[in-house]
Amino acid sequence: MTSGTLQKRASDEKIFDLVVNVLAALIVVVVLYPLVFIVSASFSDPALVLNGDVLLLPKQVTLDAYRNVFHNEQIWNSYGNTILYTLVGTLINLFMTTLAAYPLSRPDLPGRGIIMFFITLTMFFSGGLIPSYLLVKNLGMVDTMWALVIPGAIATYNLIVMRTYFQSNIPWEIQEAANIDGCSNWKLLTHVILPLSKPILAVMVLFYAVGHWNSYFNALIYIRTKDLYPLQLVLREVLMVSQADASDSNVGIENKVLLAESIKYVVIIISSLPVLVMYPFVQRHFVKGVMIGSLKG
Repeated sequence: MTSGTLQKRASDEKIFDLVVNVLAALIVVVVLYPLVFIVSASFSDPALVLNGDVLLLPKQVTLDAYRNVFHNEQIWNSYGNTILYTLVGTLINLFMTTLAAYPLSRPDLPGRGIIMFFITLTMFFSGGLIPSYLLVKNLGMVDTMWALVIPGAIATYNLIVMRTYFQSNIPWEIQEAANIDGCSNWKLLTHVILPLSKPILAVMVLFYAVGHWNSYFNALIYIRTKDLYPLQLVLREVLMVSQADASDSNVGIENKVLLAESIKYVVIIISSLPVLVMYPFVQRHFVKGVMIGSLKG
């Protein structure tokens, strides 16, 4: 290969790198700007936000919307409820998904292809909302925490990803060697498989925890007692009440409209902040686990 060809190739690579970097920078701006705007709008005078005067940095900083939201004592109770539901639900999800994915990843499991067929079938067909509600009701779980964590104990997609990870990244020879050394199946899972599966476990924690944290529909259906409401349901009510107040014909309607506008942004921040804080701690495992678990095999 001549020197001219090498120089041309190097020049082409530099142009390619430049284009990629420019596109990546544009994507970062597109993704970050709405987040920055929401934070700025939550601290700014809502009149300026409605008029379009707030573009990036907050103007005429005010905490009225935050005071209005956090003055509601039920917010703190619902925060505790959501943390409890997320922790318990994620632990149940991890336990059940692991116990299902690992046997299905073993080539010595009889009929695993048929089992996987019926499991995959549930991704496309379900009993529907009414049968699901009747089942939860007959099991006595209505208006309890278990109605929010038991019915979705295993997500089919996550099960497939975890099973694929076990098949692709844990050699069968290691498991056979452990069995020859007298290791039981349970000890093999807890002492060999799980220590080698930290990336996929981090992925499952993120998927399930975010799902529980953002969930409000199941609570809307199954929960009757306000003391059991999760955060998302309480914030939904706060937002709806604020909008209802804004449509009232009493004196001060303009101030209520402006306050309701600010509350929208505060609700977004409050509900998203814990997930944004958690993500950087699992990002390294998340990227590795989801790529290997979903693409290999």
